[in-house]
Amino acid sequence: MDERTPVLIGAGQFTYRGDPGSSPSPTELLKIAADRAAEDAGIGAAGLAAIDTLAVVGYTIDAPGSKRGMIPHSTNPPAQLSKQLGATPRWSVYTEMGGNTPQYVINTLAERVARGETQLALTVGAEFLGSAMKRATKGLSFDDWKAKEDETLETPQRLGDPRPGNTAYEARHGLDRPINIYPLFENALRARDGRSIPDHQARLGKLFSKFTEVAAQNPEAWFPIKRSAEELVTVNEKNRMIGFPYPKLLNAIMEVDQSAGVIVASVAKARELGVPEDRWVYLHGCADAADLWNPLDRQNFHSSPAMRLTGKRAFEMAGIGLDQIGLIDLYSCFPVAVEVGAEELGLSLDDPRGLTVTGGLPYAGGPGNNYVMHSVAVMVQRLRERRGEYGLITGNGWYLTKQSTGIYSTKRPDRPFERQDPAVIQREIDALPHPDITETPQGTGTIETYTVVHRREGPFRAIIIGRDENGRRFAAYSPEDPALLAGMETTEQVGRKGSVAQVDGLNVFTPN
Repeated sequence: MDERTPVLIGAGQFTYRGDPGSSPSPTELLKIAADRAAEDAGIGAAGLAAIDTLAVVGYTIDAPGSKRGMIPHSTNPPAQLSKQLGATPRWSVYTEMGGNTPQYVINTLAERVARGETQLALTVGAEFLGSAMKRATKGLSFDDWKAKEDETLETPQRLGDPRPGNTAYEARHGLDRPINIYPLFENALRARDGRSIPDHQARLGKLFSKFTEVAAQNPEAWFPIKRSAEELVTVNEKNRMIGFPYPKLLNAIMEVDQSAGVIVASVAKARELGVPEDRWVYLHGCADAADLWNPLDRQNFHSSPAMRLTGKRAFEMAGIGLDQIGLIDLYSCFPVAVEVGAEELGLSLDDPRGLTVTGGLPYAGGPGNNYVMHSVAVMVQRLRERRGEYGLITGNGWYLTKQSTGIYSTKRPDRPFERQDPAVIQREIDALPHPDITETPQGTGTIETYTVVHRREGPFRAIIIGRDENGRRFAAYSPEDPALLAGMETTEQVGRKGSVAQVDGLNVFTPN
């Protein structure tokens, strides 16, 4: 085996459940996960100090347009963490946004190791909006965070695609938040399959109730609670509708305090550090690509060519088939991400292997950008227990946009690690035909998909993606009519005709 073969040697997680007023600062969360990963590898503080590469997953509060910048945190998390670890990495990066990021970073680090550019790398991330928002709403002090977070450091080098996930036109019409956009995919999928609204809601509850069963057995899960299918989809005061058809319990939970990290090394370095081979987990296959970038550019709203093609490439690279996979974790911010991912990979929703090892984003937690690091950490432990089996992990960023796939096993690779240039798949996706878009639709239109957006008080208005008489796609709002909105949640709206026009600079679609 080539001594530059990349191998995962350690993984660690941390979930803070204590008093928000005493919660760890962002960098402290990173360090706890890093320390646990080093302990898992058996290399300790000295091993962390020896890293030559560091990649910190971008904090959610650093996303473009975020209004949470008042929360104290280092302006250069990799540099801040390096100081705490006593490390001087030659290559140090802070990532752009996206839930695919941890798998993308691991793919990148593995490639660097295989090329001889890196020998020992740490990648780590944290989410801390749970305690941060509680401190802010309760008027608690952030002085302890300010004392521990250096906000004077220079801007870090960034890794990943920095483009926003939507256009200004899409943002004006509500297509700028996951809770608004993923329901559009869900309703399009339901309509494609010809399933009734009640039957489809039952399907969603059944799917995610299995995820809660896994979360209930996960000691690091944010909500380790088993819930019934009916409980997940029944709308009430504790489970209000967010964006039809998703009540709160079907949405990823953002406000958590969690961190996770992974250590990647060359085989030569792992041996030099004395890491026992029974701790090693190899990345056998990987791939990265993005679907047509902006939501309105998609071919349709019930598929993901990037999921399909990155999965296909990862299996080709690993030299195995889906039937050889023993453990699976599909990205699960909302049910449709799992449904589409399973379909593109050839999986059944009731696959006996299960579709998560953590419990998923709504229940295990860790969303924002770092959830998949938790997936990898759990997968590493499970694969060590089930030696020779393969594990599949998928990561998804923005709005079924950025996709990253990884296939892992303790089994020694029988081929060199050769990551395909992501541009190969990307060229294929970018060449796909897609509808023309109009920003000023007029006259008759037809609903292609939709969602009803809720506030705490109830339904607010619908977001509609439609086609005009020339087949051009447009985004619009509905009139703020309570009776209309109530009907849109009980009767299928895909295919319904109406008229569209501009009102105060926005498109408004009025159903017939």
